[in-house]
Amino acid sequence: AAALKAAEIGADILLMAKNIDGVYTADPKTDPTAVRLDALAYDRILEEHLNVIDSTAACLLRDNAIPTMIFALDPPENIVRVVCGEEVGTKVN
Repeated sequence: AAALKAAEIGADILLMAKNIDGVYTADPKTDPTAVRLDALAYDRILEEHLNVIDSTAACLLRDNAIPTMIFALDPPENIVRVVCGEEVGTKVN
């Protein structure tokens, strides 16, 4: 729903607060070799079936050239940092 709304209003970016501080190569809770990614492309999410956002949302955001910043909701100041333009978490283009 957020991706659709972002496309409808022509958003510059979609901010996605989660319980994890970004996108990892694997589930960091079960895989100690998981590495956090600072940036990645929507195509990589789709090709590697990364469980970040569903494939429909990834396609919609990619096709409308809307980047997404995925960041941790905790600590609460992350929201302010992201709104102020800091790249906290993982940026998806």
